[in-house]
Amino acid sequence: MRRDPRGFSLIELLIVVAIILIIVAIAIPNFMRSRMAANQASAIESLRIISTSEVAYFTTYGTGFSTSLAALGPPAPGQPVTSTAAGLIDETLAGGYKSGYNFFYTPTQYSAGTNMWYGYTLLSNPTSFGQSGDVYYFTDQSHVIRANAANPASSTDSAVGD
Repeated sequence: MRRDPRGFSLIELLIVVAIILIIVAIAIPNFMRSRMAANQASAIESLRIISTSEVAYFTTYGTGFSTSLAALGPPAPGQPVTSTAAGLIDETLAGGYKSGYNFFYTPTQYSAGTNMWYGYTLLSNPTSFGQSGDVYYFTDQSHVIRANAANPASSTDSAVGD
């Protein structure tokens, strides 16, 4: 029987494939954890951006806080910036979704005398708990970001960083 020294044996190929599978089995969970951490950091930053945008909206338009995330978003191409399309946040965030998290905005504390909203609540929930993120977030006009690892966050939860 003659051996050809130019090729690989089946055993050598199987060993290489097994080593690659072991490396992949170790790397994928680490990748998923780092991806969730990045999504959570993005959610916190998005809450900060929205809160800052609300302050800018309040002072710019003098009509209280916005009525929706879309009102903070960009205007249609060729249209001017207005109180219904303030151009303070990007189109993706104005749509209520970014980096594996959904954002739910609700204006609160309406004053009929001034026809203004003096408050808001903002929830940020993972789109797929345990895969896109494993922490729920909340903020309001106080601009304190709160987190809860088990249920949608509220004003009674601990502040991020506590």
